[in-house]
Amino acid sequence: MALSDDEQRILREIEDQLKSDEKFASAVSSSGLYRHSARKVWWLLVGMVVSLVGVVIALQVHYLLAFASFIAMLGCALTIERQLRLIGRAGVQDLAQKMPRQRVKFPRD
Repeated sequence: MALSDDEQRILREIEDQLKSDEKFASAVSSSGLYRHSARKVWWLLVGMVVSLVGVVIALQVHYLLAFASFIAMLGCALTIERQLRLIGRAGVQDLAQKMPRQRVKFPRD
């Protein structure tokens, strides 16, 4: 079903508005699509490490407190796994390309 002239004009106007919106363009760019999930994975990793430290410390206080910390750590791990599945292989490759590469210089003998 073909679009009428009026519908095509409206569609062109919408496209022009989206092209001029820089916030939208950065959100749907290849790096913007995965940036939120990557940041979430980073904070979940921090939460997982904090929970692990909490388990070790809580074992000295009470086993139920340690169990609660373990459940928090397990929740972080499961959410990390889910986020990495959402990012997918293409997203991981895209994020890896966007990361600044540091060259390691080895001392010469």
